[in-house]
Amino acid sequence: MTARINLLPHREMRRKQQQQHFFVMLGVVVAIGATIWFGVHTYLDSALSNQQARNKYLEGEIVKIDKEIAEINKLKEQIAALLKRKQVVETLQSNRAEVVHLLDQLVRQLPDGMYLKTIKQQGAKVTISGYTQSQARVSTLMRNLEGSQYLQKANLVEIKSVAAGGQRLNEFTMNIEITRATEPTDKKAGKKG
Repeated sequence: MTARINLLPHREMRRKQQQQHFFVMLGVVVAIGATIWFGVHTYLDSALSNQQARNKYLEGEIVKIDKEIAEINKLKEQIAALLKRKQVVETLQSNRAEVVHLLDQLVRQLPDGMYLKTIKQQGAKVTISGYTQSQARVSTLMRNLEGSQYLQKANLVEIKSVAAGGQRLNEFTMNIEITRATEPTDKKAGKKG
């Protein structure tokens, strides 16, 4: 006698249990996935917000620094302008006695029988013109000027014979240079160091 056992209900029950187990596991996996996605999304959103806040802070600081740089550039321009003014004043201060020395030396070195008509100065270059009774006196003037400590490089431009006041005179034009005092090298080296 063989016993007949019907396994269909048992198999059906087992299949239902497996389906329930599958859906439970699927629900757990979906819940874990959703939790992970939410956690990652929240973390990335927070990191993005923090980075945007840092970027705004940096942009604000960049604007402040740009303003400071603009102020520094203005100050540099003002310093450069003041240094130029200072240099002009120093040049004027160092050369203020030039005209006195020039006129003094011209009077001292001018031989008898010579008369100056004009004196023009451009920088260190001085152009003088005048009248003389003889050409030899022009040569004497040039030698005298070369011997001066304040004047140098006497150069005759032209000399020509003219009639002035019923007399025969020689009109001359001459260029000379003023010897300018320069700062000692020790003083310049001290400023740079």
